[in-house]
Amino acid sequence: MAQIAKQESQLDIKSSAESFYQTYSRKQYLLPKISCDVVKDLQLVIGDWESVAGSVMEWTFVAADNSSSQVDKVVIEAIDDKNKSITCKIVEGQILKEYKSYKFTVQATDKSDGEGSTVKLTIEYEKKNEDTPPPNKYFNFAHVLFKNIDAYLVNNA
Repeated sequence: MAQIAKQESQLDIKSSAESFYQTYSRKQYLLPKISCDVVKDLQLVIGDWESVAGSVMEWTFVAADNSSSQVDKVVIEAIDDKNKSITCKIVEGQILKEYKSYKFTVQATDKSDGEGSTVKLTIEYEKKNEDTPPPNKYFNFAHVLFKNIDAYLVNNA
């Protein structure tokens, strides 16, 4: 029986944790504009943009190692304003062709020196089989997205 694996990565950005968190959690409708190179479309299927817990969104995006778009349906499981984190689960789409389950958490924290913040991505997944690679291409996608959000926030401050 396969086990759920967990991987984490961190990215330092120039914008504040609060501005990054608000954009990623409650202004996701901006992401195709902010990061059009990797996010091709983002549709709200159920819920609304402001009270996001329980909302369902359909992402059309290009993973970093793939030139064709893929579509995945994402449920926002939890949002934590105090800790500036959002947890999502993939419920339908391309990712589930490779993984039995796939959940990710994005958390932004201010740096202690007051210069920018750190965005932490945690992915929990269960491979469908032993040959399935770890989700590195999705970390790469997320890093491109996070850098684009940061550039947008810095340029529009």
